[in-house]
Order: sequence, then structure tokens, then C-alpha cells
Amino acid sequence: MCQLLGMNCNVPTDICFSFEGFHRRGGSTEHHADGWGIAFFEGPGCRVFIDSKPAVESAIAELVRNYPIHSTNVIAHIRKATRGVVALENTHPFLRELWGRYWLFAHNGTLENFSPELAGFYRPVGTTDSERAFCYMLERLRARCPGPQPTLNECFAVLRDITSELAQHGRFNYLLSNGAYLIAHCADKLCYILRHAPFAAAHLIDQDVTVDFSALTTPDDKVAVIATTPLTDNEKWTEMHPGQLLAFQHGDLVLSA
Repeated sequence: MCQLLGMNCNVPTDICFSFEGFHRRGGSTEHHADGWGIAFFEGPGCRVFIDSKPAVESAIAELVRNYPIHSTNVIAHIRKATRGVVALENTHPFLRELWGRYWLFAHNGTLENFSPELAGFYRPVGTTDSERAFCYMLERLRARCPGPQPTLNECFAVLRDITSELAQHGRFNYLLSNGAYLIAHCADKLCYILRHAPFAAAHLIDQDVTVDFSALTTPDDKVAVIATTPLTDNEKWTEMHPGQLLAFQHGDLVLSA
């Protein structure tokens, strides 16, 4: 099973602590060794790092570990290939443009009997069911909302319908972000934690590292972290329910269906 990691914040924040534990799952503490990727929104721009090598062996992962990029929305993925060869074009997260904004998508699971016709606005470059699903989602969003970018509430309602349709084809855990908010869907395994004041120390599960967030934050900071399984062993993570769709904005959980 692939591993997902997302972060949504109210102020630009680095993901170094979470990524320190998360990247270990790419060939060390877990067997997901078929590539990895991480992407950071920075204003309207998006900084993307992907590699078909295992995360624990990747020089690019080493760069990210030591490069404290600050972002309000981050999506990362560690791949265990089920559809598509191990190659750069099949590495998550995938990036496309819609309504004049970049959108990022990463998926955990396998979709069976899924080969929809695409109108041509979005086409997969690689051979994964994940990228095809992303292209299909964006085409449906574009068709349902042909005007300017809809509100979060409007977009969430459309995504709820699209997600329900795609989930009929198999396991469809995913993270999706346009840089303004982050959407998470749980098919069978996804959890989250909201780090708000008062902050405390956190200890990683995959590596013996502890960070005291009270020394690194202000009382107004808000951070939401979403992951396939908890990253820390001394914090209370909330397990999402199968079929649950959540929206995070400014470090808060704002919508649920």
C-alpha cells in the first residue's frame, strides 16, 4: 500500500519533521520502494520533487530533508506500484492546471475496470490508474463548473459526487489541493491531527526524533497533518471513516461528508 502525507497550515510552515519520519517508509521501515514525490505550494507557484528511486536512497529526498521549504499546503507520496511501471512519469503527486491554479493529486489504492473516455483537456502522461483518475476528476470539475473558480463549498459538493463514483472501482484514498485548501478522502486508511495551541513535543514512530513545537510556533499557528498511518506515537491522531471526505483550510478542518 502506498503512503500519503499532506499538510495544511494558516502560515507558511516547513514539513521537515513529518518528512523525516515519512521518507523512512520508502524502503526502510516500510517496503514502499517504487518511487516517491513531494510538492509544495508557494503562492500561486508549486515546487515539485519526484524520484523513481526509493525515498531512503534518494539524493533528492536528502535535499528536501535539509531544505526547510515553507508552505501552507504540501502533498507527499511514497509509491508501492500496482499499476504502471516504476518510472518518473508514474510518480505521484501529479500536477495539472484548472481555473488558473495548479492542482496536486496523490492516490493510494487500485482502481479496477477504470478506463473512462477523456474529453482531451486532461490526459495522462504515464500509465497509472491514479493519474487517469486525476485527469477524470478535473474534467468533471471543469464540466460541472465551467465558469470562474467555484467556492470551496461548491467544489467540495462536486468532488463528493465524483469521489463516490470513482470509489466504486476500488480503493480510493487520496489527497488533493489547489494551494488554497486540501481535500482528503479515506477509502480504508487515512488519519489526521490538528496541531493548535498549546503546542507540545512530538516523537516520530519511524525514527527516534523529537521536536518541541512550543519552541517553534506562535499561539496563532494552526497546522493540519494528514497521513496514511500516524507519524508520531505520543499524539492523538484521528482515524478517518471509510468513505469520509474532508476539507482542510488554514490548518482547520472546515468541511466533512
